Amino acid sequence: MKMKVILITVLAALVLVTGAFAGGNRDSGGLTLREGVLMIGMDIDYPPMEYLGPDGVTPMGFDVDMGKAIAAKLGLEPQFIDTAWDGIFASVETRRFDVIMSSVTITDARLAAHNFSRPYVGNAMAIVTRKDSPFKPRNPQQLNGLGVSYQAETTAKFFMERLVEGGLNYTSFAYDTVTRCFDELRLGRVDVIVTDGVVAGDYAGPADSIFEITWVGEPDEFFGIVLRKGNDALTHAINGALEELFADGTMRRISQEHLGADMVTPARAQW
Repeated sequence: MKMKVILITVLAALVLVTGAFAGGNRDSGGLTLREGVLMIGMDIDYPPMEYLGPDGVTPMGFDVDMGKAIAAKLGLEPQFIDTAWDGIFASVETRRFDVIMSSVTITDARLAAHNFSRPYVGNAMAIVTRKDSPFKPRNPQQLNGLGVSYQAETTAKFFMERLVEGGLNYTSFAYDTVTRCFDELRLGRVDVIVTDGVVAGDYAGPADSIFEITWVGEPDEFFGIVLRKGNDALTHAINGALEELFADGTMRRISQEHLGADMVTPARAQW
């Protein structure tokens, strides 16, 4: 997974609040940083997981709907705070918000530094090209010699680094957002993109898309919600909310709506 240092303009602070305090002050018993509010950090440039709607200010996507549903289960109002990927982990640890819901892959290194919820989405790496491209890599080894784009400091980068260790030679094009990766591929400035399968499907899925997926790996990574290290009470509460949302079918509904498939059941099986 994802990059934008916290937007601290008054406008951004106002427009990214989704109904904060709309229901009046609620007592969250010290569970969250702000009474009655679940403050959610996310890099809102990662469709279909999180992105701005047609008005350019309203957060939308899988993680947004999940965040609203979790907040409702906890009796809180969600507030979404657009945050650069390269600063998002430090921001949750310094209490700029309560949680990160931003397609964060659970890794051993991240588990050592932060609290995580149970996994909620199963994901795999994918390779994307233009439909008119002469390059159609059917496996990662066929990326040899190509110009490969990916979002910096994400699991796509780590995936490519492992391929280099195995002897792969390619030209790296790392960008701060996945949107920029697809813009560069659209313009023919890179040969392929390596990214999360959920993102690849969103770009390549429409019949009129200029993109196609040429390879998808086995689901071997899982997204989780990130919390400050040691914030066990809120971690427990969020896990309880997730369990209810899986049980009542909300998670499957959100997955079908935004991802076009059930991408959550494989994650639930990891519990």
